[in-house]
Amino acid sequence: MNDEPVWDRIRQGAGPSLALAIPEFLASALVTIALALLVAYYRGTYLDYWGVVACVFLMSVNYVLYFIAGQYVFAKLLRIFPLAGYAHGLESTRFIVLPAMVGLVAGLGGAIRFYRAAFLEEMGQDYVRTARSRGVSESRILFKHVLKNAATPILTSLVLSIPFLFMGNLLLESFFGIPGLGSITVDAINSSDFAVVRAMVFLGTVAYILGNVMTDLSYALVNPRVRLE
Repeated sequence: MNDEPVWDRIRQGAGPSLALAIPEFLASALVTIALALLVAYYRGTYLDYWGVVACVFLMSVNYVLYFIAGQYVFAKLLRIFPLAGYAHGLESTRFIVLPAMVGLVAGLGGAIRFYRAAFLEEMGQDYVRTARSRGVSESRILFKHVLKNAATPILTSLVLSIPFLFMGNLLLESFFGIPGLGSITVDAINSSDFAVVRAMVFLGTVAYILGNVMTDLSYALVNPRVRLE
């Protein structure tokens, strides 16, 4: 048991969790949407086919295996990044890059397939066929029209993941020795520190509710047909 106030422990863990989660979230959003647009643009080609195969493979690999492989290759063999640990300030960058990369790759397959399906659904709509009949280029259709109209499911996925930025990543932080909220929660469970566990469950519930509210509000920003009434 730790006699330190629960709020102080949560406040200390919030910084490392956000330092890891924010760059991972931004990089994941940019990379997955860009790659999904790429395979959707070349739909029906070998690039699309092998892209889907790669996504299925990435989804089939156990989440923990990414952590072990990342640590073994980049920390032990190549010695590019530290194996584990954390430092505050600008020094934290070299401890954050590897787990952020591993977290990005681990979620790449499912996200690309989801966004690709959203893009392909829009590309089969009547307005796309009308634009093609007018001679509008495929790239202009994809980036100006399809991306905009597919924003609703994409926004749902992105906004709902925001609450988890504040809750930390249980396995990722534990494997890489980052003293964030996820690592604090695991330690609290192992030591039967129910005060911390209850506090984290409460914060997680509040964050999830706020995420759903933000999702509903954000629909009005990307779809004029949605009214907040």
